[in-house]
Amino acid sequence: MRSIKNKNIIGLLLFSVCSSVFAADNKEEDVVISVTSTREDKPLAEVPASVGVISKQEIVDTRPAHPSEIANQIPGVYINVTGGEGHMTAIRQPTTTKAVYLYLEDGIPTRSTGFFNHNALYEVNVPQSDSIEIIKGPGTSLYGSDAIGGVVNVLTAAPPEDRQTTVNVEAGQNGWLRLLADTGNSDDDSGYIASLNLTHSDGWRDSTEYDRQSANLRYDNFLDNGATLKTIFSATNVDQQTAGSSRLLRDDYLNNPQLNYTPVSYRQVEAYRLSTEFEKGNKSQSLTITPYLRHNTMELLPNWSLSYDPVVYKTENDSLGVLVKHRKNIDSGKAVLISGVDIDYSPGSYRQNAISTTKVGNVYTAYTLGALQYDYDVNYSSVSPYLHYEYSVSPDLRLTAGARYDAMQYDYDNHLSTLTTGSHRRPADTKVKFNHFSPKLGMTYQINQRNSVYANYRHAFRAPSNTQLFRQGKAINTVDLKPIKVNSIETGIRGKTASKLGYTISIYYMSKKDDILTYKNPDNTRETVNAGETSHKGIELGLNKAFSQKVKVSLAASYAVHTYEDWKPNATTDYSGNEMESAPRVITNMKLAYRITEKFKLEPEWVHLGSYWMDQANTYKYKGHDLLNIRGQYIFNKKSTVYARLMNVTDERYATAASYKAAAFGNPEKFEYAPGMPLSLFVGYTQKF
Repeated sequence: MRSIKNKNIIGLLLFSVCSSVFAADNKEEDVVISVTSTREDKPLAEVPASVGVISKQEIVDTRPAHPSEIANQIPGVYINVTGGEGHMTAIRQPTTTKAVYLYLEDGIPTRSTGFFNHNALYEVNVPQSDSIEIIKGPGTSLYGSDAIGGVVNVLTAAPPEDRQTTVNVEAGQNGWLRLLADTGNSDDDSGYIASLNLTHSDGWRDSTEYDRQSANLRYDNFLDNGATLKTIFSATNVDQQTAGSSRLLRDDYLNNPQLNYTPVSYRQVEAYRLSTEFEKGNKSQSLTITPYLRHNTMELLPNWSLSYDPVVYKTENDSLGVLVKHRKNIDSGKAVLISGVDIDYSPGSYRQNAISTTKVGNVYTAYTLGALQYDYDVNYSSVSPYLHYEYSVSPDLRLTAGARYDAMQYDYDNHLSTLTTGSHRRPADTKVKFNHFSPKLGMTYQINQRNSVYANYRHAFRAPSNTQLFRQGKAINTVDLKPIKVNSIETGIRGKTASKLGYTISIYYMSKKDDILTYKNPDNTRETVNAGETSHKGIELGLNKAFSQKVKVSLAASYAVHTYEDWKPNATTDYSGNEMESAPRVITNMKLAYRITEKFKLEPEWVHLGSYWMDQANTYKYKGHDLLNIRGQYIFNKKSTVYARLMNVTDERYATAASYKAAAFGNPEKFEYAPGMPLSLFVGYTQKF
């Protein structure tokens, strides 16, 4: 009944919004700008897609300890917690580790397609960023593989106009300590900003210590010929013991949630990025060239596979790439043509050893290193030209069209023998190529000064990653995996009513063919295969209303259904028609910002996650949960602020992930839950100099 009730609430809100849109007057409002949609500044009202924009002020007010605390304030976006700043994401998809999202820093992918990491946001300094933009659904023609569920772009802060230094210190329960510091300055020709993020947590569960060091340096330079240079260096080191996705049996989840069955597991990550954006142009045309370098290393003992495939592995890759974009305004700006090419060369490697574990009860207490199972080099390369065209049919109606062609190749070199049997099969040396054409169409119509509608058709794809192709496992053949192909249609309306109610509404339908899915065998081993078709459809609603200078309310809500349309992993199993697991229909985030005095602000937040199926067979459901968080801050003056946040105020027992395994091979059925953080208090102080 809960999901029906939420649908009725959303329906009533939609009716009330739409009935007042055309009554809105023509008074001009602040224009929201999107960078990600066309790789340059553009009014959001002219973008034929659903784009969530989180401002610098919202990031400062939220002070997120985890990316979920800020990103989940966008309608249709849900990020969970898997330990430290690790996460799984659900944007028009179930909550998943699959490579269906593209993560960017200032428009540059944080990793290449071949080396996707679902925890990508812990490689980016989110709490010190300037803004975050999320394109929901397939990326535009300006982005290629990975951009199926969405594009997440974290934008770095620009140098301050005058010398400024900010220091933020924060402490909390379970040994939480964080220092955020930045300093910068500008003159007539250049400016810089340097940022530092040092974070430590003992973890609220056993053996879940987490450390992070991040540094960012941005230097902007304005040349005499009118060109600009923007150089960004980012470095992140993450060292953590992992248990966030280490699930507990139901009795321990309810009565001993701090327990960790996998204290031996760990994750060590290094990520470095360097880029320089050169831009020169005027109102009629511009040229942007952005060369970049990347280095990524991750060593991991995964907790999720200890029961069926205990291993430790290390993957690393370097990247050399360039983004080239040219914009030309045609017919006095009535039309715009953006053309460009993305080039990426990323050599990398993967090395995996089996481990033998020692287990006491349900807890893995120790391990010893075993045989080498995988050892290979793989070079990923891609060349991707694209076109994006916009044409104003009238002052109110604007059409867009675009296309992208991706030519991609993996050059795989196996350092071990070829193996065609067992649970760790290894393909022979080979080259794998993918070529794909991705078109899009869209339109926006300005109803009046405040309100606009849009519609789009977008096609996208996702090439398999290197581990899907060459870490073969038990599957008969992974080298011949095909790319996932997606077709999406969407329509929406956004703006502000006469009563100053800001709103966004989007409705979408997306079909995925050749979806790369993982089948869990009765013996708990897994196989990755191209499997039929899945569908994803839903409605997203965002509302915000300032009732006075003291009171503001915002709501982000979505209702979605994710279905296996055709999913027959073997001759005796058919999941066609079932809903996908870990796919909540209803997601809601509601905030009340109450300025009690000029200096004291209080912000309660309600987070609702609806029920979802715990297995592919749709046997049992996780019931969902409701959380209450409260943030408060007291501003002494323009330079000094003290703040606190109380998370999970009611101390709700909830799961960040839940699964069910049927009885098999003499083993009983299992209900497993990854417990979420209990009631926790954090306090901080910010000082500007």
